[in-house]
Amino acid sequence: MLAPADEAGIAAAIAAAHAAREPIAVEGNGSKRGLLRPVQAARTLSTRNLTGITLYSPAELVLSARAGTPIPEIEAALAEKGQHLIAEPPDTRAIFGVAPDGARNDPTPDGARNDPVPDGSDRPATLGGIVAANLSGPRRIAWGAMRDHVLGIRFVNGEGEVLRSGGRVLKNVTGLDLCKLLAGSYGTLGVMTEITLKVLPAPEAAATLLVAVPDMATGVRALSAGLGSPFGVSGAAVLPGEPALAALRIEDFASSVAYRTGRLRESMQGFGTVTMLEGEASRAFWREVRDAAPLAVRAEEAVWRISVRPSAGPAVAEAAAALGGRALLDWG
Repeated sequence: MLAPADEAGIAAAIAAAHAAREPIAVEGNGSKRGLLRPVQAARTLSTRNLTGITLYSPAELVLSARAGTPIPEIEAALAEKGQHLIAEPPDTRAIFGVAPDGARNDPTPDGARNDPVPDGSDRPATLGGIVAANLSGPRRIAWGAMRDHVLGIRFVNGEGEVLRSGGRVLKNVTGLDLCKLLAGSYGTLGVMTEITLKVLPAPEAAATLLVAVPDMATGVRALSAGLGSPFGVSGAAVLPGEPALAALRIEDFASSVAYRTGRLRESMQGFGTVTMLEGEASRAFWREVRDAAPLAVRAEEAVWRISVRPSAGPAVAEAAAALGGRALLDWG
């Protein structure tokens, strides 16, 4: 495991691997080792020691941080100024059954929780890992994916050269748009060392309409109607259960949310019984959807993310159920 404390160390490690013609696995805290196929490499290069927010200008809605900076640290700094990460990236620890303190959520037979897991899934995701995997949450349907909010990056290419793309302002034409190329590349094209993001003020209010529907097909029709309305839905999901729940979120100023949820509720009456979550209850609900918590994943189970057109979602859920699985539909 190589974990340099600065960009020069990252570049030196990659240059040495290039000279020796040895592959390296790239990670931050290793929280997403369970994603994709296992990597066979001579050694692992981690950015976990490359941490810290290097620039935060709330008035300009811009934040820069080193790649190994934990996402909770960034979210806390933004929350102090009433701002947030636009793409709502997930906390993958929930999928691996790990609580924020690093212990397994699934209890042992005597009722005690298991010891912290050693594979990295007990640690929070880093900024570099989230951007490299281009992980986004339910808000993607309204505001775009993680890659859409990356303004600039510094990275080390496969020969150990330090390069820069983009800048620290929203409108820039500095070089080729390598930011979007590296976002979602899982570290295969370069190791990001610093990332600049656009951020936005967090919404003043949030509310969620929950529609009890007989099946997921009806739930998707309800979501389609809600997203086709003029009320600005920023989250749409169908949760498994008897009955299933179709969820629609609206975020904005309090008066706007109250008006829009009232109108949207009227249009949802034909799909099933409608209830509403407001404020922190709504936010907590979408944190669980974001992290796939409603699937109640057990340690021995595998999680698949299958991307299809929304109308095909119910058929995928039925196929999963026929195999003994469970499905959560998230429009984003």
